[in-house]
Amino acid sequence: MPMDEIDRKILRLLQEDASLQNQELAARVGLSPSPCLRRVKALEAAGVIRRYVAVLDGKAVGAGFVAFVEVRLERQSETWSTRFESTVLARAEVTRCAFVTGDFDYLLEVAVEDLDAFHRFLTQVLTRIEGVANTRTIIPVKRIKDTTAVKIAAA
Repeated sequence: MPMDEIDRKILRLLQEDASLQNQELAARVGLSPSPCLRRVKALEAAGVIRRYVAVLDGKAVGAGFVAFVEVRLERQSETWSTRFESTVLARAEVTRCAFVTGDFDYLLEVAVEDLDAFHRFLTQVLTRIEGVANTRTIIPVKRIKDTTAVKIAAA
C-alpha cells in the first residue's frame, strides 16, 4: 500500500497511543475526522495496522520477571519444529518466539512472576518438549529500551 506523510504520521501517533479518538488523531495530523477515519480504515484493511493492544506493566500483573531463552532442537525437522512451535504458541508465559540463525534454533522471551515460576516453566514445560536438546537462559538486569513501536520508513 503506498503511503504518504499523513499516513505515516497517523501510524506514528497510533503506535504512541492507540487509544486516541479519531477527532484528536485528525486534529494532530491536520485532517477533518472523516478523511482521517477513512485513512485509518484503509491502513487496517491493507494489514498495515494488524491490531490494537494495551501494553501492560508486567510486574503489576504478576509477570515482572523476564528471561530470554535460546532453544536448540535435537535435529532440524518439520515434525520437531511443529511440535515445539505448537507448544510455545499455547503457553502464555512465552511473549515472543522467533526462529533464528546461529547456534540455537529459537529465541524466546518468557515473562513470569518470579525466578521460581521461571524455573518451573523451564523444567516442567520447556525442557520436556520432545526434541529440545538444550537451552540457554539470559536474564536482563536492566531494560535500556522497551518499545513496541517500529520505525516507519520515509517515502
